Amino acid sequence: MSNEKPFGLVARQKIQKGMTITREKIIPMEFDESRYDIVEVNVEIKDLDPVFHDYKIVNLSDLHLGQWLTPEYLEGVIDIVNRQEPDMVALTGDYVSYVLEDVAEDLERCLSMIEVKDASLAVLGNHDHWNGADEIRQILKNAGIIDVSNDVYSISKDGEKGVAYLHIAGVDSMKLNKEDIDAVMLKIPEHGPAIMLAHEPDFADIAATTGRFALQISGHSHGGQFIIPGLNTTILRSACSRKYPVGEYQVGDMVQYTSKGLGTNVFWLRINCAPEITIFKLKSPEVEEKIGNEEIKNINQTLSVSHSKKMFPTRDDVDNFLNIDDISEFIESKRKRIPVYMENKTDNIKENINEIPKIIENKTEEIKNNLKFN
Repeated sequence: MSNEKPFGLVARQKIQKGMTITREKIIPMEFDESRYDIVEVNVEIKDLDPVFHDYKIVNLSDLHLGQWLTPEYLEGVIDIVNRQEPDMVALTGDYVSYVLEDVAEDLERCLSMIEVKDASLAVLGNHDHWNGADEIRQILKNAGIIDVSNDVYSISKDGEKGVAYLHIAGVDSMKLNKEDIDAVMLKIPEHGPAIMLAHEPDFADIAATTGRFALQISGHSHGGQFIIPGLNTTILRSACSRKYPVGEYQVGDMVQYTSKGLGTNVFWLRINCAPEITIFKLKSPEVEEKIGNEEIKNINQTLSVSHSKKMFPTRDDVDNFLNIDDISEFIESKRKRIPVYMENKTDNIKENINEIPKIIENKTEEIKNNLKFN
């Protein structure tokens, strides 16, 4: 890892400018929303106050403006972001590739278009330092975006039990040894859940060991720009994104999420790896439990009502179908007929008894005749 600019930076700048000209002849310049993956990630965060339930954070990473991503495309991306009505926007570094001066004005203009309820926060990536960290930070500031590299920003809201907090921390580029977790830990308040923004995803191992962060949001890898079909991973892993190159991971008690990013580096080719806009929805366990209990209650009530109607009809239900007076009259008429019935049965028995001698006599005569024949 080095603080120095990459070998052959001037050559890479020339390659980028040449590829930009080629891109304009090959790739359609009109923005096409269908080219982007809009990924929703729900994250349940311990001790998150109910007032932050469904808090929406939209993440953009690795713009690399001026290469694959044109200003027109970035405008379209920002429009998608604004339609989500985010509470917060998190930008996780690498705003340009190798040429800043050609796109600085467009970068500031586009980032200024972000509409957000609470705050837009950012950290820097390795490419931002190679192009001039001070210049990038000034662009972010002019666009109304707060740089939280090696810093902490706290969001407060009035909850039922008082003021509730959500802390957003950030670290500078790990690849260039610019990260300072010690400074972050000194600044972060003791109470209230916290989220980490880190350009390089493999910083998750460090963030998780602090036990302070519920979620880390990263980029840097571009998803490898090639995702193996069916496996949802990549074999193209660069430094600081070898362990967590794309998607969601559980690192200790912390969730690590690595975005595929928006732009590309050197080559604008992506295979099975569409550029990504990530929407995080934070979930309060307290609210989730109430929702779960309410759903169970509604299911039980539905089953109870259904069961009651089908198996245990009420008196009103019976009265709608049966007339009790008619039933009583029917039973009484049957009761009155019992003596008559019994009398008729007695007469039949007497008649049958009188017939018995005749039956015996006939059977005796029949037996005698059979004996004679034999």
